[in-house]
Amino acid sequence: MFAWRAPRAFDGSRFLPGGATVLIEGARIVGVEPGDFTVPAGCEVTSYDGTLLPGLVDAHVHLVSDGQPGSLERVGSMTLEEIDVEIDKSLAAQAAGGVTTVRDLGDRGYRTLGTRDRRAPGQPRIVAAGPPITSPDGHCHFLGSIAGTPDELRAAVAEHHERGVDVIKVMASGGFLTPGTDMFGAQYTSNDIRVIVDAAHAVGLQVLAHAHSVAGIEAALAGGVDGIEHFSGIAEGGAELSDDLLDRVAAAGVAVDPTMGFDPDIMANMPPPPPQVTETFARLGLDFDQMMAQRYVDLGRMRAHGVRVVPGVDSGAMPAKPHGGAWRAVTDMVKSGYPVEEALAAGTSGAADACGVGDVTGRLAVGYDADLLVAEGDLAADPAGLGRPQAVLVRGHQI
Repeated sequence: MFAWRAPRAFDGSRFLPGGATVLIEGARIVGVEPGDFTVPAGCEVTSYDGTLLPGLVDAHVHLVSDGQPGSLERVGSMTLEEIDVEIDKSLAAQAAGGVTTVRDLGDRGYRTLGTRDRRAPGQPRIVAAGPPITSPDGHCHFLGSIAGTPDELRAAVAEHHERGVDVIKVMASGGFLTPGTDMFGAQYTSNDIRVIVDAAHAVGLQVLAHAHSVAGIEAALAGGVDGIEHFSGIAEGGAELSDDLLDRVAAAGVAVDPTMGFDPDIMANMPPPPPQVTETFARLGLDFDQMMAQRYVDLGRMRAHGVRVVPGVDSGAMPAKPHGGAWRAVTDMVKSGYPVEEALAAGTSGAADACGVGDVTGRLAVGYDADLLVAEGDLAADPAGLGRPQAVLVRGHQI
């Protein structure tokens, strides 16, 4: 048995007055005690002058990609061995950033499932979707799960289930990274998405929809998905998330991951965007900075309308979203008006619940896996300290 102690602590729901002493045995938490707790004889205590909290959960990653320009598209031509190496590198970067659980929403060849099942010491827990289901020539078609007709959609869900995925991902709209896809329309009708949802729910799997456009969001919502990723609200002439749409999403209980978390330093030094991205922003009538300003406003509006927000980054999809940056998605919530406590809960226990692992991680509680993070300073006063990890524990293994 050993213990970690800090004068400030957050348990996944609230800040604990007086800090905490967390006792760990093997891979599990066996005690959560006050900061001045006298530990049993023989229990080694490591004290930190920071904030002790559960490890972060990044609810949207691509472990097969390192985030360099074109890296996700290159996955289509990589060998399976090369993909496996990339997955391990991505997981190491996530753990170094205090992320102890990731939800992978797009691989190739179901390679993340093998890594998930091996559970190497120190590697974050993986919730895996396998290759996203997409239309012919649709967004991320190079990852390899293409389906168009209802029978093909049912077959795709059946294959994913047989392979052992944890969740189904469907591309409801085009994407920035795939030239030729429609960023303003929908790749599937609501009836198509309902086919996927019914087939997935029949075998106990939730469905998450990638949707940037209003048309894609509407199709996903009408199709009965459990969550919507990105939720950008793209439409001709601007980004439009109406009050009515937000109310309907909240009423349906659909979780939204706005995939914030851009690294501003990297963004400032990015090369010019690809032509399809430039064209999309021109049709929107916005530049990137204006789009981001609107995203912060809309994130605050989601809270006001009661939309359940799950912070994920889309890690590995582009240079400004490196692996290990989940803390930025949490602090972006604070910038958008969320109380610090609420944002931290969303990035720990809330995201763990959304990913289906809330019974084993995301909380400082007896019986939970010892997935811990010590962040620099007092997060209640300076949430950016989340990006300065002092120590990380993944299932009892110190990084």
